[in-house]
Amino acid sequence: MAEVTTGLRRELGLWAATAIVVGTVIGSGIFLVPKDMILHVGSPATVLAVWVVGGLLSLAGALSYAELSAAMPEAGGEYVYLRQAYGPLWGFLYGWTQFWVARGGSIATLATAFFLYLGNFFPALEQIFYTVPLPIGPGGAPLAIRYGQLLAVAVILLLAAVNYLGVRFGAGVQVAVTILKLGLIAALIAVGLCARKGDFGHFAQSIPAPGGFSGFFAALVAALWAYDGWNNVSMVAAEIRRPQRYLPIALVAGTGLVMATYLLTNVAYFYVLPGEQVARTDRVAAEMMRAVAGDWGAGAVSLAAMVSIFAALNGSLLSGARVPYAMARDGLFVARFAHIHPSYHTPSVSILGLAAWGSVLVFTGRYEDLFRYVIFASWILYGMTAAAVILLRKRCPGLARPYRVPGYPVLPALFVLGAAAVIWSSLRNFPRESVLGLALILLGLPYYGWSRRRGSFGRVAEAAPDQTRNSVPKTERTP
Repeated sequence: MAEVTTGLRRELGLWAATAIVVGTVIGSGIFLVPKDMILHVGSPATVLAVWVVGGLLSLAGALSYAELSAAMPEAGGEYVYLRQAYGPLWGFLYGWTQFWVARGGSIATLATAFFLYLGNFFPALEQIFYTVPLPIGPGGAPLAIRYGQLLAVAVILLLAAVNYLGVRFGAGVQVAVTILKLGLIAALIAVGLCARKGDFGHFAQSIPAPGGFSGFFAALVAALWAYDGWNNVSMVAAEIRRPQRYLPIALVAGTGLVMATYLLTNVAYFYVLPGEQVARTDRVAAEMMRAVAGDWGAGAVSLAAMVSIFAALNGSLLSGARVPYAMARDGLFVARFAHIHPSYHTPSVSILGLAAWGSVLVFTGRYEDLFRYVIFASWILYGMTAAAVILLRKRCPGLARPYRVPGYPVLPALFVLGAAAVIWSSLRNFPRESVLGLALILLGLPYYGWSRRRGSFGRVAEAAPDQTRNSVPKTERTP
């Protein structure tokens, strides 16, 4: 296909792709979820086992996605794979969920967490700026808007501007902040493991907890939430150089690096703190550093968390904007979202639209409800994506596959089973939220039907071509 100057450009290398994986995955979860995990399983040793199982499941998913992303290196990630395997309806449902619920809620959550950590240094951010005298706040109360929420929106808009100005610029920020993040977490690990107050005997202790099969899987859901995001790099596949080679490496290496980071961080936590103390604190990293170095250590953790969240927020905007862009190109979303900036070669309208929606959710204070609602349906779609590896092997044997998942079909099947466990656990523990979340996602069906009736499929793609679609030689193979 001839180059189209208005299309997306392949400007991202291996470092940028890997930084998107690592930087997007490691957000606030590693600083928060150990408490929830030990309350479910009871012992630090079992917590580490859960992290290993969660990491291996995520790695199985990354290997499965690597085959799909190398075979179909287009913008949109799962949207493209589900569309190819199951038809446009399933791709649409994924994209609809990402924009309105999952990605919008993620951006709002990360930006709010950023201002909450910054509030440790500037308590005035917690003060109320204005109260909307309408029953639209949490629990039907008046909606209170805090100074910190204004800051959170400013951070979102700043990163939207960074990514608006070019994918290379946005990716450069991602690489720099991810390196800084890993350095700070490495320092956190080193301080913990070198602490004189530490005791490896903590790993042999236990606290009362449900335990058993159900406790293990409840903790696994928390771990998988912390691992969530490794798949985001596939959304920018249309802008990665040599995608058949770099995408599999970034997915696998990035997920492996995250797994190692999480394990070492938790070893440091439980070396310094006994399990019962971890179970009592919402901010285990700050508590560990306070035990080792006093209040200044807890402040240093807040700084590390802010850097971590900043990188995750940038990666979330960078990758997430490509999904509504891809949908719009296929006539399944607002047509303007398919616009590519003529100078910066970014999906500029999609970036601004996603940032605007995430900002709205910051003010509503209801993004945490969105996460509880969407996890059930989202993991159905994740499982279907991994199953697409098996389906497309049978349905499209001639599809060029520069990378093939090792251990096929066992690894994709393992991830599908892991997804089924998350779905079962969500439905069992949050039945109301799961059903409401599914209903929320299905609200997109009327829009989908309207798009089909107006016959818009394919029209936008012709009007706003993407130079990268099907432009990579099918003969390229990963060594």
